[in-house]
Amino acid sequence: MLLDRTWILLLLLPGLLVPGTCAGDPIRKLQATATHLGGASWGHWGARPDLYQNWDYHSNRLIPVYTFGMELTAYRGVNSIYRKPDKLMQLYGRLPPGTLNRSADYFDQTQLHALQETAIAQGKKHIFLVVFDGLDWHTTRAAAAYRSGSGSYSQGRGAGLSFQDYRGAPSDFGYMVTSPHNTGTSPDVDLQTLPQAGGAVSGGYHAELGGHTPWGRPRFLDYLTGSRPAWPDPVTDSAAAATAMASGHKTYNGSINITPSGRPLEPISRRLQRERGFSVGAVTSVPISHATPSCSYANNVTRNDFQDLSRDLLGLPSISHPHEPLPGLDVLIGAGWGVFLGSDPNQGSNFVPGNRYLSRGDQKQLPYRYELAVRTSGVSGRQRLLSAASTAAAKGRSLFGFYGTPTGHLPFRTADGKFNPVQSIRDVETYLPGDLSENPTLADMTEAALRVLERNKKGFWLMVEAGDVDWASHDNNIDNCIGSILSGAEAFDVITDWVEKHHAWKNTLVIVAADHGHLFSLRDTTPFSRATTVKADPGKAPSNPTP
Repeated sequence: MLLDRTWILLLLLPGLLVPGTCAGDPIRKLQATATHLGGASWGHWGARPDLYQNWDYHSNRLIPVYTFGMELTAYRGVNSIYRKPDKLMQLYGRLPPGTLNRSADYFDQTQLHALQETAIAQGKKHIFLVVFDGLDWHTTRAAAAYRSGSGSYSQGRGAGLSFQDYRGAPSDFGYMVTSPHNTGTSPDVDLQTLPQAGGAVSGGYHAELGGHTPWGRPRFLDYLTGSRPAWPDPVTDSAAAATAMASGHKTYNGSINITPSGRPLEPISRRLQRERGFSVGAVTSVPISHATPSCSYANNVTRNDFQDLSRDLLGLPSISHPHEPLPGLDVLIGAGWGVFLGSDPNQGSNFVPGNRYLSRGDQKQLPYRYELAVRTSGVSGRQRLLSAASTAAAKGRSLFGFYGTPTGHLPFRTADGKFNPVQSIRDVETYLPGDLSENPTLADMTEAALRVLERNKKGFWLMVEAGDVDWASHDNNIDNCIGSILSGAEAFDVITDWVEKHHAWKNTLVIVAADHGHLFSLRDTTPFSRATTVKADPGKAPSNPTP
């Protein structure tokens, strides 16, 4: 078939189909041509292999988890709660049909919270939760093939990316179920209640339909999209998924640390801040009060109440904490700068026209303890942020960094390290020089956060989110997706460099995971490995590894 040879033609004929736009950029060319032709032999998004772009939402596929400093033995295999009816009843409030699996090797997303609790009980003082929003096994493999120039693995942990290859600490690999408690719960944002709790469809995971492993061939691809009529197990959103990781409870899609019955939950970051005096932080490449960073600290019945969520994150009175504001994160760095709305019904009656995520009044009322770094015309984003971090550390202050583009997130990095997205489902993003120079990278944000958090000798908790992986996947754009994954891997490198420098592996847990996946299926890694322009880092190890 013609499509079977598409990638070969693309590598041999620069500019095919999109003259003058893709020469010397093979992955950009793969994306452009797959969009133009409507299909590609090497992969597809969605449940129809004959169409390249056929699904722009999340999937129910099992998600890879990498740990450093602790193992996952207590949760997988014979210890899997998916082998135990009573545990599933506790998890979902019922025994979902088809979900009990006596041979399950996977665990549940809520158990990442349990792993963090165990780490604290064992005396760990540095907890890192690195979330590649929307990443699953197939997109990881595509990025690894491109990064390393090899597509040699077909199952398991894989190799080629820094978080796959790192061996400077004891490491483990597993995979988890991300299904929510339910979908269809309708909240009242003004009253902060759930008038119709319980939702329309309850959660669960049927391995015989969706696969026993992330790399296994599912029996029905449409099951993974939640659209198979006989088995409509819902697909999670980032809010329910991040709540599971932060608070250890299954909940409804859209919830920010609220149970399915409407009760607020205390995420682990707040407990550590309150009980142990830990410093806590969140950095993200997407808006500061999107679902994942919000779940690291805030409470709200809906993920869409962005301004109130920012108030929780920054220690201001909010609709969920009107009289006794939360203390606020010690570090919050993310995007959302440059996004303005005149109205937003999803945010309730107290929405203030202006910036969608942080009102001008709230910015002026920030607690005095915050050192502020905001995107500024003509000023280097990296230098400004790191300077503010150094000042905050020296003066014992907290840090708030507010950056981004008018599209809400940091500029999309493409696979080759440039910032030149090509057409996919949505409009093509283009960037002015200032969009690149005036914004830090996710790695810069992570470095800045550590400058502030490390001063607390009692310990700290930090969530780092490569959120643009999700945005790229919603767009069915593999070029943007690979670039976003590589950006997240660079933030992971900042973390491991810090741990090595401080000889701190004995006291550290690093979790690398995703909140959910997208239904991308990679059928052939050859065009990615042959397009490699940068060889893989063979994996760092300190010269004197700490046990």
